[in-house]
Amino acid sequence: MMENQGDIESDGGGVGVMIMEDGKDLERNISESGLREPLLISSKSRVNNTSQLAIIGANVCPIESLDYDIVENDLFKQDWRSRKKVQIFQYIFLKWALVLLIGLSTGLVGFFLNIAVENIAGFKLLLTSDLMLQDKYFCAFSVFAGCNLLLATCAASLCAFIAPAAAGSGIPEVKAYLNGVDAHSILAPSTLFVKIIGSALGVSAGFVVGKEGPMVHTGACIANLLGQGGSRKYHMTWKWLKYFKNDRDRRDLITCGAAAGVAAAFRAPVGGVLFALEEVASWWRSALLWRTFFTTAVVAMVLRSCIQFCRSGKCGLFGQGGLIMFDVNSGAPNYNTVDILAILLIGVLGGLFGSLYNYLVDKVLRTYSIINERGPAFKIMLVMTISILSSLCSYGLPWFASCTPCPVGLEEKCPTVGRSGNYKNFQCPSGHYNDLASLFMNTNDDAIRNLLSAENSNEFHLSTLFVFFAGVYCLGVITYGIAIPSGLFIPVILAGASYGRLVGTVLGSVSNLNNGLFALLGAASFLGGTMRMTVSLCVILLELTNNLLMLPLVMLVLLISKTVADSFNKGVYDQIVQMKGLPYLEAHAEPYMRQLVAGDVCSGPLVTFSGVEKVGNIVHALKFTGHNGFPVVDAPPFSDATEFCGLVLRSHLLVLLNGKKFTRLSVLSGSSILKSFHAFDFAKPGSGKGLKLEDLSFSAEEMEMYVDLHPITNTSPYTVVETMSLAKAAILFRQLGLRHLCVVPKTTGRNPIVGILTRHDFMPEHIKGLYPNLVHHK
Repeated sequence: MMENQGDIESDGGGVGVMIMEDGKDLERNISESGLREPLLISSKSRVNNTSQLAIIGANVCPIESLDYDIVENDLFKQDWRSRKKVQIFQYIFLKWALVLLIGLSTGLVGFFLNIAVENIAGFKLLLTSDLMLQDKYFCAFSVFAGCNLLLATCAASLCAFIAPAAAGSGIPEVKAYLNGVDAHSILAPSTLFVKIIGSALGVSAGFVVGKEGPMVHTGACIANLLGQGGSRKYHMTWKWLKYFKNDRDRRDLITCGAAAGVAAAFRAPVGGVLFALEEVASWWRSALLWRTFFTTAVVAMVLRSCIQFCRSGKCGLFGQGGLIMFDVNSGAPNYNTVDILAILLIGVLGGLFGSLYNYLVDKVLRTYSIINERGPAFKIMLVMTISILSSLCSYGLPWFASCTPCPVGLEEKCPTVGRSGNYKNFQCPSGHYNDLASLFMNTNDDAIRNLLSAENSNEFHLSTLFVFFAGVYCLGVITYGIAIPSGLFIPVILAGASYGRLVGTVLGSVSNLNNGLFALLGAASFLGGTMRMTVSLCVILLELTNNLLMLPLVMLVLLISKTVADSFNKGVYDQIVQMKGLPYLEAHAEPYMRQLVAGDVCSGPLVTFSGVEKVGNIVHALKFTGHNGFPVVDAPPFSDATEFCGLVLRSHLLVLLNGKKFTRLSVLSGSSILKSFHAFDFAKPGSGKGLKLEDLSFSAEEMEMYVDLHPITNTSPYTVVETMSLAKAAILFRQLGLRHLCVVPKTTGRNPIVGILTRHDFMPEHIKGLYPNLVHHK
């Protein structure tokens, strides 16, 4: 599926050990090879062969780490010293203005998605229903399946040809990004466009997918687009947003965007904040909590205003559906011993079904990745195949269900006239309805609303609930992973609500809880069993149903299902992150890491620069290595002894070389560089590529000249002693959001820098390759 590719991007050189004796040896080594290499081959000179590729959406592409650490070089310090109070106020004001814009934009996009799905799917279902009323059943199926196939093909074509990164839910990619892993087009404007349009088309096409997962990715894309000052590639840039051209501020904004996505999908502002905190964010602070809460509050107000507008009938087929609320029951739930036992059973079932679901999804994704690698045509063919299968199930299975007489005394019409409703006529005579068609021949939101309904406890037969659960469970497994934007929340809620209502129907009069509440608890248990979240899911479900009285039962079900499922495998998003090959750093260190020290896993060889370095050596190093960080070592006459000066980044070196502030002699020239450059010249570019080595050209004379690296060298990088426990180093690396962690020797008289640790050095694959017996005995 993916190959191990040397060092496409090994951050700090994949880095390793270099033995240096004195300045003469260093100079001799440069002149002979053009690139500084270790003078003695140490047993620690290892190459990190962990893969530098990952599956992003439905495409395999290179990955690299993000610089969440502040680069404190002379230019940065000069910039902060020169900033006035007005500029600091402008920075703070713009940050709040940006989160306001993120909230407004995400709320409007969420509203647009719901209008699009309700109208497109509603038109398709109305057309099918009208043909069935005329007894044109084959024509009805042809229209139903044809519309689904057309919508699915359009969504797949967008993903296959324009933005492969838009396929899937996007939550694993956002989670990895906030952990410090970047990939091409993961948050690009093209990805945002395809995510929105593709999600509307995919959900309308009748797939068992949701728009909730893609909304998280959409919110993150919106935040990235605003935070990076627009896009140079698409000629949309705003110079007044130059303050946010760094990974640290973008991380905060993207966290707000992810929270806004959940708030827009479920109309759950508090749930959105907790989702960002519990599931996607790897780094958190109180100021970020305030901003995410403000963002989700803005989303909630936007959605409320839009819903009020739609109630006037100006939104086509869009009614109160789509944007919640799933009104379960406003009455106080009274439960007895039998109910508690049933709830415990639902929790256990949720854990078992959830862990099995994750296992099957993992296997299906691995299979689909082989198909998707063959090219866009195969991606589209796979989507078309699943679309036809979904249409056959949705239209074919209700034919096996018996017709049920309409209950007496209902407020709503039975059978339902029009698109939505609980009582679908399908092929039944007048005065009867098909309960399985009421679930399959509806939008996913309406199907959930029907399952959670408490009006008629005998609305669905046991066989209907079982068939629907089996159908949705299987379709959900095989649908996730195809090349369309697709979320897991809705399939999981549908399946969970089905077996929850099934348990409630079996208990019947023995239970004091109605079937709608059992359906809600079933949905909670399955969510807990697949996603392994607790607090955020609990709050989302309570905001979703507007029923705070269910809090104790929902908490109990989530805790049981998560505990049971954790005994078998990881959460679905954690599994997908691992399967995609994203080098994600967990919040805890593995037990075997405590048996190793930082120096045990350094890989190499290590490439270093002098404080004043020859241009040719720098160009040679940039050309023949994929490293993104290089240690700078000062030696006499620039220091009394050989000493570690700091760390310089590849991107900064390219900007410095492009400026061509060179000297003919090896002398300090930092003052002229400080006058010629501004800190913003070294800011990270937005969408589109920054400077590349191929963009630069040098004459033979320039290659023999020197450049002072001191002004752009981070003089305060995080360092650890080589004897520090690898477990502590891993926790430090993750908590501080580092890209490079320098390893220094414990004793004096040696090379001042032993190596550099990057996230790839903490990966189990790398450590397993070095110490297989140690890893096997965790």
